Amino acid sequence: VSTQSTGRVKYTLAKIRKAARELLTLEDKDPRRLFEGNAILRRLVRIGVLDENRMKLDYVLGLKPEDFLERRLQTQVFKLGLAKSIHHARVLIRQKHIRVRKQVVNIPSFIVRLDAQKHIDIAINSPYGSGREGRVKRKRLRAGAGGA
Repeated sequence: VSTQSTGRVKYTLAKIRKAARELLTLEDKDPRRLFEGNAILRRLVRIGVLDENRMKLDYVLGLKPEDFLERRLQTQVFKLGLAKSIHHARVLIRQKHIRVRKQVVNIPSFIVRLDAQKHIDIAINSPYGSGREGRVKRKRLRAGAGGA
């Protein structure tokens, strides 16, 4: 993972933690703390960074950048075994071989939500899926057919 995306994740985490710290200074029953606190917690649970049984602002302060980096499409493709390595995963994503639900995604830093995790798959029109063969294979088939 590049320094740029690590920095971006750290910055996002810093903003989330700052908001959580600010809300923790308010009273327990403060309407702003209840409303904004729940919004932060719900969002973090939806992207899969926070467990549902740890929905407290205190736990938000304990989050690490690695928790967010785990949710990247690049990491998920590798963990699911669709790619041989992290680098292979990135190449597959950039070359439009990976889809999330029905949508082809070619952004390695795409944050995969918890509900979309089961729907990461090889794209339908990819040579790895059931699409037509790649350029080189077609060329070799033509060369083989022409020589016979």
